[in-house]
Formats: sequence, structure tokens, C-alpha cells
Amino acid sequence: MNKDKLTYAGSGINIDDTDAVKQTMAKSLETNDSRVLNSLGAFASLYDFKFPEYEHPVLVMKTEEPGSKQKLAFQHGWIRSICYDMVNHLINDIIVMGAKPLAVQDAIICGAVDKEIIGEIVDAVSAACKEQDCVLTGGETSIQPGVLEKGSYILTSSIVGVVDKARIIDGSAIRKGDAVVAVASNGIHTNGYTLVRAIMDKYPEIMDKQVGEESFLDAIMKPHLCYYKSIRDLFGSDVLHGMAHITGGGIEGNLNRIIPEQLDAFIDLSRLDILPIFKLLHQVGDVDEREMLRTFNMGAGLLLVVDPSAVETTVEHLAKHGLSSYVIGEIAEGNRQVVFQGQLQWG
Repeated sequence: MNKDKLTYAGSGINIDDTDAVKQTMAKSLETNDSRVLNSLGAFASLYDFKFPEYEHPVLVMKTEEPGSKQKLAFQHGWIRSICYDMVNHLINDIIVMGAKPLAVQDAIICGAVDKEIIGEIVDAVSAACKEQDCVLTGGETSIQPGVLEKGSYILTSSIVGVVDKARIIDGSAIRKGDAVVAVASNGIHTNGYTLVRAIMDKYPEIMDKQVGEESFLDAIMKPHLCYYKSIRDLFGSDVLHGMAHITGGGIEGNLNRIIPEQLDAFIDLSRLDILPIFKLLHQVGDVDEREMLRTFNMGAGLLLVVDPSAVETTVEHLAKHGLSSYVIGEIAEGNRQVVFQGQLQWG
């Protein structure tokens, strides 16, 4: 009696298809960065760790994924956008320590091989890196039929940056009297999308709403803003004492990560410039103010803690890069807390 023999291809993975996908990646991974010593096909990426411009170079590393926003991205055709979300979020997480982004490694986990989609993902991740003066050096594509359904994707990536040890920005320089400057976000960025999707499910009419001149979908899917090129000229300044990237946990959950002992950050919520998308989510979803503050950036994607003498020049510098910023609080004696004052202005 003849029995059908099991094969890898019959189980859902055709090696010829995966090899073809790798060939489509090759052009996207091309780079003129002399520190990248090999290319696609090697077992691992080689990166020359030579930094004569740094007295004591320190690596800064982070892994990130774009959360449940990627579910919406693949549902609605925002594939390139979600790749920018992932890279820009990663870079923001290391630049708040004063680091220069160097190289990114990505991972694509999917239920089946789709040459065009995987090629587009790799190309978009590479393009997002190049726009911020770093490079995609490689990564992993993992096809997992039976674990993920066909058409399902999970993206993640890791970054390596570098900073001179003497110029690490970790909040230790923050002192009483410093000003907290809020730098505007361009929307939801990449945090809070599980709540956004819950609102969409419960109140589907929100999909027909306009957010200014944008559709609701356009407003929630715009890529996470990257702050690197706007703030890198401030690195090494004696007046920049700390930075916080406002992601999950909101202002309180992220600013308190850099506040030194015996100090508090007093934040005036009445000064917060709430973006229209958050006003709409609050109104339609009937979401409590406290929940909004814990979940979203609310319009402030980055906080800078600066010497009060540097507020004007900092705001002017950011304005030259097209970023709105303003004083939202100050540092005072306390117990390493973020203290909210005033009331959110929803009007």
C-alpha cells in the first residue's frame, strides 16, 4: 500500500520560495556604510566596532515591536507605515539616552510565504533606517504554518546605538528648578491600539468620523514620529538634563523613569495640547481621563528636562525642525513622583 510521504513543502514551507524571498531582500539591504562588513547570506551580521570620535563608546541596545497597531496595518494595507512605526519607536527609545542609532536587525514571523509582502516589509524597514542615518544589517524571516494563519504577520526588531560614556543622558543631571518641555507627537504613535481597536469594535461609527481634514483611519495609522534628527544637535549640551519617550504608561509612566531621588516632576495638565484624535477617542469611547493619560501620549510624544535658562533656545531649535514644543512643568523637591496639576482642556 502506497502512503503519501510527508515533505517540508507539503507541511507548509517551500525552501525554494524562502530562497526567492531572500533574493528580493538583497537590494533593500545594500548599504554604503563601511562598518557593515558582510551582506545577506552570512550566518550573522558583522559590524566593525571602531569609533575614534568617541573617547569611551558605550553600546545602547533595545528591542521593540509595533504592538497591536500592526494588526490594523495588515488589515487596512498600511504595511510600509507599520515598518516606519517600528523603526522610529526603536530609535526614539535610544536617543533619549543621547545615543546615535547605528544598526537594526528585524524579525518577520508569518504563517506563509508571500514574496511581495515580505519584500515590501524588508524594503520599508531598510528605508526607515536610512532616513535616520542608520542601517538594516539583516534579520530573520520565520515561516510558521499552524502557528500563525496565512496572511498573519508579527514584526519585531532590535537596534544598536552608541554614545560616549561621559555624554550619556539618563536623568542623573536633573535638578530642582529644571523645566519640563513637551514636544508634540503627530498622533497615537504606537501605544494604546488595543484600546483603540476596542473602541472601533464597540462604536464602529467612529470609522466614519473626520479628524480635522483626515479620515479616522488616516489619523490613527500615520507613522510614529521620529525625533532623532530634530534633537541630535542638543546631545552633549550641559543644559539638557533628561529625556523621556512617551509610550505605554503615558506621561507619568515614562517621565518617572528618569526622575532622580528626592525630586518630583510637577506637570500642569492645563498646558497639554491635546491632539484632535485623542479628543475623538475620549468622546466616542467615553474613556475616563485617567485612562486616557495612562494609555496614550495625548499629544506629547517626547519630554525634555532642561535648565530653565535654555527653554527659549530649546523651543526655537525644535521649531526650526518643524516641531511644536512648550513648557508643561518643572522639577521640585519630592519623592521621585510625577505630580499632575490643573485640568485637561478638551475644548
